[in-house]
Amino acid sequence: MERAAPFGEQVDISSGDSSSSDTDDRKTENKQLKNYITTGQPVNELISEDSMIRRARMYQEYMQLVPIPTHRGSVIPFTSWAGLAASIKQLYGQPLHYLTNVHMKQWDQMRFNTNDDDVPLDTIIHPSKAEASIWLIEEVHRRASSHHYIAELWLADPMYHAYVDPIFPKLQNSTK
Repeated sequence: MERAAPFGEQVDISSGDSSSSDTDDRKTENKQLKNYITTGQPVNELISEDSMIRRARMYQEYMQLVPIPTHRGSVIPFTSWAGLAASIKQLYGQPLHYLTNVHMKQWDQMRFNTNDDDVPLDTIIHPSKAEASIWLIEEVHRRASSHHYIAELWLADPMYHAYVDPIFPKLQNSTK
């Protein structure tokens, strides 16, 4: 599944054949939207559930196409799970799933106020085992996560995009 243009790129669409009735319809629609949308309205109310389900489905389908690296021989030093995840993304040039990123944040939060929360994590857990754990979790999230579940989480968190990686590797084979 390849995108014609990245999300961040602006695409201008114009119609040269707009009739006056189309223009009137647009004016009425804009007026209705202005009455409906207020500036204090939460972002998640502005995004329809159907729209979010479509986004989540497209995201999940894309993530299923990204192969899990099979040759992992590097020992990556790390002090936190999120730090290890960031190093993995950089080393392998591919994103980690939204759910994996959330998982890493939760694992880091579990360490707060423990006796060894100031000790670098790679002295507690061997880096190879930690990386293997992330890839196992990643495989589960890529292959077995429901786009409906992801959409639910995204609708509940207006900042969900902070955990969606902006890395889009070139896929070798785009057929399933």
